[in-house]
Amino acid sequence: MKILGIETSCDETAAAVVTDAREVLSDLVLSQLDAHRLFGGVVPEIAARAHIDHLDRLIAESMAEAGLGFEALDGVAATAGPGLIGAVMVGLMTGKAIAAARGIPLIAVNHLEGHALSIRLVEELAFPYLLLLVSGGHCQLLAVLGVGRYRRLGTTIDDAVGEAFDKAAKLLGLGFPGGPALERAALTGNPVRFDLPRPLLGRPGADFSFSGLKTALRHRVEELVEELGEAAFEDPTRADLAASFQAAVGDVLIDRTRNALRMVEGLGSNALVVAGGVAANRYLRARLEGLSAERAVRLLLPPLKLCTDNAAMIAWAGIERLEAGLTDRLDVAPRARWPLDPDAEAPQGAGAPGRLGAKA
Repeated sequence: MKILGIETSCDETAAAVVTDAREVLSDLVLSQLDAHRLFGGVVPEIAARAHIDHLDRLIAESMAEAGLGFEALDGVAATAGPGLIGAVMVGLMTGKAIAAARGIPLIAVNHLEGHALSIRLVEELAFPYLLLLVSGGHCQLLAVLGVGRYRRLGTTIDDAVGEAFDKAAKLLGLGFPGGPALERAALTGNPVRFDLPRPLLGRPGADFSFSGLKTALRHRVEELVEELGEAAFEDPTRADLAASFQAAVGDVLIDRTRNALRMVEGLGSNALVVAGGVAANRYLRARLEGLSAERAVRLLLPPLKLCTDNAAMIAWAGIERLEAGLTDRLDVAPRARWPLDPDAEAPQGAGAPGRLGAKA
């Protein structure tokens, strides 16, 4: 079985061809970082227009690299959400057109399910398992029970962890994308110099909160600027701030994930899977390795290329869904928000004044 995957949920234009034998025949990703760098973040309109400009060419190149014509495809999988709605529409409409023209199944993939199942593209991993999904727009702990079957154990009540990293990096003048820049700055920093809060640390449950931590960092920077002037943005002070922020995030992630591991003990899971762009952070990987050893569970992380947004994971999710008989009509709608667990209750505190409840 050969599936074409299309991913356009945010600022990466991606196309890939994957087989049910776990062969990645092609996997192309076009980054838009340069287009958004000037603005310090992703501009939705620019992202959507860039997808329009480049997606057709990228699909053609992906098919050529796979050595296939469209007649060889058994289906096309396209991200249908969640994400920037204009960006999602470009990829989904392109997938619909290919499916209609070739008379092959369309699989409208939840971007989060792509991350959730990506580990099964490279590992023989049975259900169920615990997933820590950490990216620029998402921060969740989920029990992955099967294809299309997820139980949300915890989520952010305000900012996603990747968003917190990006905003902290911008505050420290580290550039865009912020996550990798902050990680590099933290390498030479002292993680205990600045005492920053650990929101929800030690509390029951597996929800996250990073807004208060981000605000505390801003207040600390303002105090240092008043005290030191521009020297506040010079090393070692800036490196120490980055390291202290990263350490606080690590403490929160470990505490919340430890709770989630306890919550899934009765499900028969012995694996912790970490996916999403933030899973590329080596400091957090090391902390999670320590937790997995403490709890005697397998820690599984997809290759770095599968952690960030890509079309190979979308194609693989398409294969898993197609094998389960889950296909979609050509009138399936794109979705800006699309929870993996639609029955999960809103986390306590989400939607309160000053918090991004709708995003959570």
